[in-house]
Amino acid sequence: MDNNYIRYILDKLKEDYNKIAEKYSRVREKEWKEMEFLFNDVSKNDKVLDLGCGSGRFYSLLEKRKADYYGIDFSSKMIEIAKEKYPRARFWLGTGFHLAFDPEFFDKVYVIAVLHHVPSKELRLRFLKEAKRVLKNKGRLILTVWDLKEKQKFSFFKNKNLDKDDILLSWYGAEDCYFHKFNLRELEDLAAEAGLKIIEKGEIMVGERPYTNFYLICEKK
Repeated sequence: MDNNYIRYILDKLKEDYNKIAEKYSRVREKEWKEMEFLFNDVSKNDKVLDLGCGSGRFYSLLEKRKADYYGIDFSSKMIEIAKEKYPRARFWLGTGFHLAFDPEFFDKVYVIAVLHHVPSKELRLRFLKEAKRVLKNKGRLILTVWDLKEKQKFSFFKNKNLDKDDILLSWYGAEDCYFHKFNLRELEDLAAEAGLKIIEKGEIMVGERPYTNFYLICEKK
């Protein structure tokens, strides 16, 4: 994918999430019971990074487990909402490509429903390697992406600038929002290439009108 188009996608995603932040946050106010098992391994005082935290919807799950929570998102509006909802939590504006933390700082890093928005394999790999950098040895990275094979039918045209399995969808009123259509094997291969050991993998059905998420639980080698 052309670098100029990658920058365009990233800038547009940021604008789109600022635009839809309030509606998106309202829809995701409730805890998702289907995903709670992903947090079972969190221990008291674990340093946990919620990378792509949005409006902080997983903060309460981690607070219950008395984790030391850090949330980062690239949408200023999402971070504003998160700080209003959870004033005791720590939230920062930033991206997953340059994390302002020392190596081996976190016990756990969560990347929930983020990686399918990252354009190009090169950047997706860079994103995972940066998450790995801030993980302690034997630390866990927990990753989910949407299974978009059903949504692909609603992407009515193919943009010549996109890579294979990239699609553009209307998303909470934002037009032509970028997604990469993963399958589980591709996700596994990407994590392995980033130097992560896969501990567990599978699918999760979530939402009132259930849709599939692929998940990996990985360990830093």
